[in-house]
Amino acid sequence: MTKKTDFQGLAIIMRGLPGSGKSYWVDEYIKSLPKSAAHEQVKVCSTDEFFYQEGQYRFNPKQLSKYHQLNLTRFIHAIANKVPVVICDNTNMAQWEFEGYCKAAKAEGYQVQIQQVGEPQNKEHQLLCADRNKHRVPLASISRMARAFEVI
Repeated sequence: MTKKTDFQGLAIIMRGLPGSGKSYWVDEYIKSLPKSAAHEQVKVCSTDEFFYQEGQYRFNPKQLSKYHQLNLTRFIHAIANKVPVVICDNTNMAQWEFEGYCKAAKAEGYQVQIQQVGEPQNKEHQLLCADRNKHRVPLASISRMARAFEVI
Protein backbone atom coordinates (compact mmCIF):
# COMPACT_ATOMS: atom_id res chain seq x y z
CA MET A 1 0.00 0.00 0.00
CA THR A 2 1.40 3.39 -0.93
CA LYS A 3 1.05 6.24 1.50
CA LYS A 4 -0.36 9.53 0.32
CA THR A 5 1.69 12.63 0.99
CA ASP A 6 0.94 16.30 0.60
CA PHE A 7 4.53 16.97 -0.43
CA GLN A 8 4.77 18.73 -3.79
CA GLY A 9 8.34 19.26 -4.89
CA LEU A 10 9.61 20.63 -8.17
CA ALA A 11 12.15 18.89 -10.39
CA ILE A 12 13.58 21.09 -13.13
CA ILE A 13 15.28 19.37 -16.06
CA MET A 14 17.51 21.78 -17.96
CA ARG A 15 18.11 21.30 -21.71
CA GLY A 16 20.37 23.18 -24.09
CA LEU A 17 23.67 23.33 -25.86
CA PRO A 18 26.88 24.01 -23.94
CA GLY A 19 27.05 27.78 -23.51
CA SER A 20 23.31 28.30 -24.04
CA GLY A 21 22.86 29.74 -20.56
CA LYS A 22 21.50 26.76 -18.62
CA SER A 23 23.67 27.34 -15.56
CA TYR A 24 23.01 31.08 -15.75
CA TRP A 25 19.26 30.35 -15.80
CA VAL A 26 19.69 28.12 -12.74
CA ASP A 27 21.70 30.80 -10.89
CA GLU A 28 19.06 33.44 -11.66
CA TYR A 29 16.28 31.11 -10.55
CA ILE A 30 18.02 30.45 -7.23
CA LYS A 31 18.64 34.20 -6.74
CA SER A 32 14.89 34.78 -7.20
CA LEU A 33 14.09 32.58 -4.19
CA PRO A 34 13.84 34.02 -0.67
CA LYS A 35 17.42 34.40 0.61
CA SER A 36 16.83 32.64 3.93
CA ALA A 37 15.84 29.35 2.34
CA ALA A 38 17.46 29.29 -1.11
CA HIS A 39 20.33 26.97 -0.19
CA GLU A 40 18.26 24.53 1.87
CA GLN A 41 15.47 24.45 -0.71
CA VAL A 42 17.46 23.72 -3.88
CA LYS A 43 19.83 20.96 -4.98
CA VAL A 44 21.53 21.38 -8.36
CA CYS A 45 22.86 18.18 -9.93
CA SER A 46 25.26 18.59 -12.84
CA THR A 47 27.40 15.88 -14.40
CA ASP A 48 30.02 18.55 -15.21
CA GLU A 49 30.85 18.82 -11.49
CA PHE A 50 32.46 15.37 -11.59
CA PHE A 51 34.97 16.52 -14.22
CA TYR A 52 36.50 19.15 -11.93
CA GLN A 53 39.79 18.10 -10.38
CA GLU A 54 41.67 20.55 -8.19
CA GLY A 55 39.56 23.40 -9.55
CA GLN A 56 40.26 22.53 -13.20
CA TYR A 57 37.67 21.16 -15.64
CA ARG A 58 39.13 18.04 -17.24
CA PHE A 59 36.65 16.35 -19.57
CA ASN A 60 37.30 12.64 -20.03
CA PRO A 61 34.83 10.93 -22.39
CA LYS A 62 35.71 7.55 -20.83
CA GLN A 63 34.18 8.74 -17.55
CA LEU A 64 31.01 10.25 -19.05
CA SER A 65 28.72 7.24 -18.56
CA LYS A 66 29.93 6.71 -14.99
CA TYR A 67 29.52 10.39 -14.12
CA HIS A 68 26.03 10.54 -15.61
CA GLN A 69 25.07 7.60 -13.39
CA LEU A 70 26.59 9.29 -10.33
CA ASN A 71 24.65 12.46 -11.14
CA LEU A 72 21.36 10.55 -11.45
CA THR A 73 22.09 8.84 -8.13
CA ARG A 74 22.70 12.22 -6.49
CA PHE A 75 19.43 13.55 -7.99
CA ILE A 76 17.48 10.53 -6.70
CA HIS A 77 19.04 10.96 -3.25
CA ALA A 78 17.88 14.61 -3.18
CA ILE A 79 14.30 13.78 -4.12
CA ALA A 80 14.22 10.86 -1.68
CA ASN A 81 15.19 13.39 0.99
CA LYS A 82 12.37 15.71 -0.17
CA VAL A 83 14.57 18.64 -1.16
CA PRO A 84 11.86 21.07 -2.37
CA VAL A 85 13.52 21.95 -5.70
CA VAL A 86 15.92 19.59 -7.46
CA ILE A 87 17.54 20.66 -10.72
CA CYS A 88 19.30 18.52 -13.33
CA ASP A 89 21.68 20.93 -15.08
CA ASN A 90 22.89 18.86 -18.06
CA THR A 91 22.60 19.30 -21.83
CA ASN A 92 19.95 16.53 -22.01
CA MET A 93 20.10 16.37 -25.80
CA ALA A 94 17.61 13.49 -26.15
CA GLN A 95 14.66 12.39 -24.06
CA TRP A 96 16.28 9.10 -23.05
CA GLU A 97 19.04 11.12 -21.33
CA PHE A 98 16.64 12.69 -18.83
CA GLU A 99 13.85 10.12 -18.68
CA GLY A 100 15.28 8.51 -15.54
CA TYR A 101 15.27 11.87 -13.76
CA CYS A 102 11.63 12.46 -14.73
CA LYS A 103 10.46 8.99 -13.67
CA ALA A 104 12.24 9.18 -10.32
CA ALA A 105 10.88 12.66 -9.60
CA LYS A 106 7.29 11.74 -10.50
CA ALA A 107 7.52 8.59 -8.37
CA GLU A 108 8.32 10.80 -5.36
CA GLY A 109 5.47 13.22 -6.03
CA TYR A 110 7.46 15.94 -7.77
CA GLN A 111 6.11 18.15 -10.52
CA VAL A 112 8.53 18.00 -13.47
CA GLN A 113 9.39 21.08 -15.51
CA ILE A 114 11.49 20.75 -18.67
CA GLN A 115 13.38 24.03 -19.14
CA GLN A 116 15.04 24.44 -22.53
CA VAL A 117 17.39 27.38 -22.94
CA GLY A 118 17.95 28.73 -26.43
CA GLU A 119 17.07 27.32 -29.81
CA PRO A 120 19.67 24.70 -30.81
CA GLN A 121 18.77 24.80 -34.53
CA ASN A 122 19.42 28.55 -34.76
CA LYS A 123 22.89 29.19 -36.28
CA GLU A 124 23.34 32.49 -34.40
CA HIS A 125 22.55 30.71 -31.15
CA GLN A 126 25.16 28.05 -32.00
CA LEU A 127 27.78 30.76 -32.60
CA LEU A 128 26.91 32.41 -29.29
CA CYS A 129 27.16 29.06 -27.49
CA ALA A 130 30.56 28.31 -29.04
CA ASP A 131 31.79 31.77 -28.04
CA ARG A 132 30.68 31.71 -24.42
CA ASN A 133 30.66 28.08 -23.21
CA LYS A 134 33.02 27.72 -20.28
CA HIS A 135 34.42 24.33 -21.33
CA ARG A 136 35.78 25.49 -24.72
CA VAL A 137 33.54 23.24 -26.80
CA PRO A 138 34.31 24.24 -30.42
CA LEU A 139 31.68 25.41 -32.91
CA ALA A 140 31.97 22.20 -34.95
CA SER A 141 31.00 20.16 -31.87
CA ILE A 142 28.24 22.60 -30.92
CA SER A 143 26.80 22.36 -34.46
CA ARG A 144 26.98 18.54 -34.37
CA MET A 145 25.18 18.55 -31.02
CA ALA A 146 22.55 20.93 -32.40
CA ARG A 147 21.81 18.57 -35.28
CA ALA A 148 21.36 15.71 -32.81
CA PHE A 149 19.22 17.76 -30.39
CA GLU A 150 15.86 16.01 -30.04
CA VAL A 151 12.84 18.29 -30.20
CA ILE A 152 10.37 17.36 -27.46
